[in-house]
Amino acid sequence: MSDLTSRLSGWMDFANPTRFVGLADKVVPWLATIATLLLAAGLYMSFTAPEDFQQGITVRIMYIHVPFAWLAMMCFTLMAVSALGTLVWRHPLADVALKSAAPIGAVFTALALITGSIWGKPMWGTWWVWDARLTSVFVLFLMYLGIIALTRALDDAARAAWAAAIITLVGFINIPIIKFSVDWWNTLHQPASVFRLGGPTIDPSLLRPLLVMALGFTVLFFALHLMAMRTEILRRRVIAMRRVAARQAS
Repeated sequence: MSDLTSRLSGWMDFANPTRFVGLADKVVPWLATIATLLLAAGLYMSFTAPEDFQQGITVRIMYIHVPFAWLAMMCFTLMAVSALGTLVWRHPLADVALKSAAPIGAVFTALALITGSIWGKPMWGTWWVWDARLTSVFVLFLMYLGIIALTRALDDAARAAWAAAIITLVGFINIPIIKFSVDWWNTLHQPASVFRLGGPTIDPSLLRPLLVMALGFTVLFFALHLMAMRTEILRRRVIAMRRVAARQAS
C-alpha cells in the first residue's frame, strides 16, 4: 500500500508546472521521433497498399482523413476531461491542457473537413453536403474557434478558465452526435467501418496502414500538445514576472 501511495505521490509531483516542464523537455523528443518513424512507415504502407475495388486510388485519402477526424474528436474529449479538472479538482495544469489543446484540435478538425471534401467530390459528386456527419463536424470546428477566441478575449485568467471549461463540457455533447450520426440519420457519409461492435469491415491490407497512420498522428498530437503546454506555462511565467516588475517599478 505504501509503495502504491509513493508511486501516486510521484506522479502527482508532475502537477507542479516546473516538474511538468522538465518532463516535457525529456518526453517530447522521443514522441517526435516515434511519430516521425510511424508516419514514415504509414505513408509507405499507404502508397503500396492495393486500391479499393470501388473507390480506386481515391481511397488513399482515407489514410489521412480518418486519423484527422479521429483526433478532432479525441482532442475535444481530452479538453472535456481537462474542463472537469478545472471545475471539480482544481488541477493546476487542467486549464493549461485545455487552452493548449484547442488550437491543435481546430487544425485537425479543419484538415478533416478539407480532406473529407476532397474525398467526397469524386465519391458523391459534390464537395459538401449539409448532412448530419459533416454538419456536426463543422459545428465542432466552430466550437474550437469559439473556445480559442474566449480564452484570448478575457484578461482575467481565472474567469477565462472557468468559462472555457463550461463551454467545453456543454459542447462535448456534440462528440457522440458526430460518432453516431451515421447510425441515427440517413447520410451520404459511410457508416463506421473500423470502431464497431462487429469488428472492422475494411480489408486487412487497407486496415493495417490506416492503423499505423492513426497511431503516428496520435503520437504526433501528444508531442504537439506537450510542447504547447510547456509554451503556455512559460508564457504565464513571463506575464507573472512582468506584473511583479511593474508593481516594483511603481
